[in-house]
Amino acid sequence: MHLPRRQFLLSAAIAGAVFAMAGSGADAAANDISDSAEKKRFLDALLARMTLEEKAGQLNLQAVISPNMADPDIAKQNPFLPPATKAEAEARFAELLAAVRRGDIGGLMTPMDLESVFLTQQAAVKESRLGIPLFFAADIIHGCKTVFPVPLAEAASFEPELARRTAQACAVEASANGLDMTFAPMVDIGRDQRWGRVVEGAGEDVLLGRLFAAARVAGFQHGGRADATSVLACVKHFAAYGAAEAGLDYQGNALSERVLYEVYLPPFKAAFEAGAIMAMASFNTIDGVPSTGNGRLLTDILRGQFGFTGAVVSDYESERELIEHGFAADEREAALLALQAGCDVGMISGLFLQHVPNLVRAGVLEQTVVDRAVRRILFVKQEAGLFDNPFRRIDFKRHRQKAPAAHRALAQEAAVKSVVLLKNEHGVLPLRTKGQRIALIGPFAEDTANLNGPWSPFVPETPSVPLATGLRASLQDPSLLQVVAGCDYTSPLPGGLEAAVSAARAADVVVLALGETETMSGESASRTNIVVPAAQQALAEAVAATGKPVVVVLRNGRALALEGAVRDAQAILVGWFLGSATGDALASVLFGTVSPSGRLPVSFPLASGQEPYYYARESSGRPPPAGSTQRFTSHFLGIPDEPLYPFGHGLTYGEISYGPTQCSADALAADGSLEVFAEVRNAGTRAVEEVVQLYVHDRAAPVVQPVR
Repeated sequence: MHLPRRQFLLSAAIAGAVFAMAGSGADAAANDISDSAEKKRFLDALLARMTLEEKAGQLNLQAVISPNMADPDIAKQNPFLPPATKAEAEARFAELLAAVRRGDIGGLMTPMDLESVFLTQQAAVKESRLGIPLFFAADIIHGCKTVFPVPLAEAASFEPELARRTAQACAVEASANGLDMTFAPMVDIGRDQRWGRVVEGAGEDVLLGRLFAAARVAGFQHGGRADATSVLACVKHFAAYGAAEAGLDYQGNALSERVLYEVYLPPFKAAFEAGAIMAMASFNTIDGVPSTGNGRLLTDILRGQFGFTGAVVSDYESERELIEHGFAADEREAALLALQAGCDVGMISGLFLQHVPNLVRAGVLEQTVVDRAVRRILFVKQEAGLFDNPFRRIDFKRHRQKAPAAHRALAQEAAVKSVVLLKNEHGVLPLRTKGQRIALIGPFAEDTANLNGPWSPFVPETPSVPLATGLRASLQDPSLLQVVAGCDYTSPLPGGLEAAVSAARAADVVVLALGETETMSGESASRTNIVVPAAQQALAEAVAATGKPVVVVLRNGRALALEGAVRDAQAILVGWFLGSATGDALASVLFGTVSPSGRLPVSFPLASGQEPYYYARESSGRPPPAGSTQRFTSHFLGIPDEPLYPFGHGLTYGEISYGPTQCSADALAADGSLEVFAEVRNAGTRAVEEVVQLYVHDRAAPVVQPVR
């Protein structure tokens, strides 16, 4: 990335200044404060010196406005900021520095260059009255310089340790950009595949959700929360955001207490037990109360029951949204209700800064409520090591270094383990690396715009590898690969079908690269019909009509309702959004260098109208016989009550068989244990990794039991 000469010289000057400033900041912060009693005394003394306005400033989280934001590569990192000319950007940055010097800001999010991080931190610790350091945060969901598979894909590995390792790699890269915190992991359970944000979590299962939540927190905070190569985990979205009615983003829900505690809260509890001290309030309502203003949720449950001692930040202006909910009359009341409920930091809106001092002076808001929130965010900064050294993650030498080569290898390992083989009739897979003519057809064949998936705001260090490149590199004779788009993502291409059919007829096997674009998954990407777009479906039908064997490789951020020629293809791979190593990883699976080992973390329905459809749904009193559409039983007209592919499904290139199940006892006491045995064999010729799953079922219980 090109830097103007002024910025280059500034970088050189900063690099020399950082060492001299290490350890500066608020008074009494020069020494490492390791004793908990001393930490408390330090915060007490600091809080006692703060004015009401300075306290309100600590509760104000704003976006970094960089003097370089006119650079398109830098501006891409924060899509929420409006475009600016160089002069406008510099003027806005000057205003930001002035606000930091006044003590009006406690933290900054989505910094776009390290120079801006340094200059704003310098303004905070050297030029403000109390020298309280800022914290810097961003959405490091699944990558920074290196892009790993989206979290839902990684959950398909059924390997929490893999998620811990990729989260640690993300932390190493993010901290080199000056970040102290990531707004991750997202631990919402996603049981309605129409909801776009399913892609950010671990899927529909509570156990998998708990294990991956804890693993990702441990990875982000590796080496301790104050480690210079770690970042704080901010767990989101508290709570039950994934239960959005009809899968519509930002929508509320009406949950029973049992479902809230059994399904949606356990992953959060696991994350907090793993050491997370930041949480983000969710956009949704629960039983008519918005989470950002829900005292029972943010105080009684989070702090009273879970023992959480950290800070809660709103989601993007969610405290202001209390007005649109009809929960607060105006901005002043919105700030009051959110702070009283237990939301400590306001993201972007500035409502706490604007209204908290006047609310206290008017006697409407108790000073103790403000002090409580300020103490919490100061505690978080203390735990991040910022009072000891506000510049601990601002290291220009480390920032300029390339990501470790091991991260690229890890990205490929994670991508390979994320791929799920749904179907493989007649052993069409693996493909042969020589002597086989392959037609790679579809809009995602050579696509580079949709490799990384949603929430990849940082420009990766090395471009991610498209599918066609990975296949060519694996073939002994790359000329045997013919690549045709056939159609665009959502629309036909002139002559596209004809070219695709011609390529298919000339090939021995067809690989169809179909699915969703990045913008079809993620935030604000709910879909009513979770199918392959019509233009791609038409392409699949035309290619299938040639009679050639078809292998479908899906690019997706949710479970899909597969139809027609896509559903009926001889082989189907779920390829998700795999990030940096996409093409290489998919090629290694397609050609059998490795056997697929992923398992579905979400159920693929027969039709979109079944949603929400998940394996642990409640048993009906009128269950239909397997595969039946018998009347007056629980099913939708025309289809049986079953998934196309269930949670946990996934094939390998082996021939796996399970022997009889044996138990160590005939009964399991509530406080007892039971050993279960089964012999698992691979009769095939290829080494494989099998994910053995055990499901237990109470035959009779005080509440209705799950189907599975």
